[in-house]
Amino acid sequence: MNARSAEAVALEVVDLVMTGQFQQVHERLAPPLRSLMPAGAIESAWSAEVGKHGKLTCAGDPVSEPVAPGAAEVKIPLAFEHGDLTLIITITDAGWLAGIQLAPASAAAPTAPWEPPPYADPGRLHERDVTVGAGPLAVPGTLTLPREEATHPAVVLLSGSGPHDRDETAGRNKPFKDLAWGLAAAGVAALRFDKVTFAHGEQVAANPGFTLADEYVTDAVAAVGLLRRQPGVDPHQVYVLGHSLGGTAAPRVAAAEPAVAGLVILAGGTQPVHWAAVRQVRYLASLNPATAAASQPAIDALTRQAEAVDSLALTAASHASDLLFGVPAPYWLDLRGYDPVATAAAAGKPMLILQGGRDYQVTVSDDLVRWSAGLAGRAGVTIEVFDADNHLFFTGTGPSSPAEYEPAQHLDAAIVARIAAWIRAAAPGAPGSRLE
Repeated sequence: MNARSAEAVALEVVDLVMTGQFQQVHERLAPPLRSLMPAGAIESAWSAEVGKHGKLTCAGDPVSEPVAPGAAEVKIPLAFEHGDLTLIITITDAGWLAGIQLAPASAAAPTAPWEPPPYADPGRLHERDVTVGAGPLAVPGTLTLPREEATHPAVVLLSGSGPHDRDETAGRNKPFKDLAWGLAAAGVAALRFDKVTFAHGEQVAANPGFTLADEYVTDAVAAVGLLRRQPGVDPHQVYVLGHSLGGTAAPRVAAAEPAVAGLVILAGGTQPVHWAAVRQVRYLASLNPATAAASQPAIDALTRQAEAVDSLALTAASHASDLLFGVPAPYWLDLRGYDPVATAAAAGKPMLILQGGRDYQVTVSDDLVRWSAGLAGRAGVTIEVFDADNHLFFTGTGPSSPAEYEPAQHLDAAIVARIAAWIRAAAPGAPGSRLE
């Protein structure tokens, strides 16, 4: 679907909402979302916004941007009687709505070009494109190297759940590009790459047997091997860093590739993913008491699907439509049988585990507590909480929400400094560095 077609679909959705045709909006949702967003819930949520902001008076010109292979994001400025908002709709090439949300008015602006964070001096690093893996599912990546002529430690970056690009792009922000540049400026090479679900979404969707190992381990092991062969990289000091679900998967990579020197886990989930999803939806509903009741049908549907994942009746042949997000049963069976904490403990690698204190997606009380308990007393394991950081390790105050991710910002400099210092300490003889 081209940009003009996606914008036309988005404007049709606005017309449907303005005329109260919420059932028609529901019918345009991608099939996996329909049970999570009943027409009544969409109507109730919209009515609550109208109650706060007044009647919708007009819609502005849409702006569309690609967000992943096979999907575009359309932003439409909306003027209400008592303020402005932005309607953001994700539309697949097939014309389905893959996401719909209201965001602050500032979100309507086209995504600004990424700018380096203050702690990443471009003069201290250089980059080149690489290919990770082989065959039809090989993925493109970027290798970021310190410019200083020396042998450096290096790290493979694994992004979170969903079809992320190599920069883990979130709106106008690129936390993995921040991290790669910050680490390279501090004397640590970094390799980041597009997830297979981003680069080859259609092929992945056509494989009902796709698992967490297919999503992460295959390419991560290939990336470790690629780094170990690079001139200027110490082959004995290649680390794996995972964020969110990438952090959950990181111990599995270490189990599959003994050459991994250590793990850095940023907001790595340990609570079963299906129940973490239910918890997150409950939290988001609690942020707006006016729409909390409208969210209950979606919470109930998600709870039923989570229970189906836990069921002893679940088999590889179970219908994906009965499971969370329409993801086929083999993925859930594989994930259900994986214990990241026990796998990390068995790997016996040095580990740095960092957590944002304001993170609602992966939390101190639901996830970090499991890392702490399972790795208690083990040498070489460091666990730290950065109280002001959210899930993307952006700093802020008060309860965290998705709206925090929209403004242009950079990964917390303290996080980059801590990772670089830990890797340098774990890699004796690594060249000195400066992080400003």
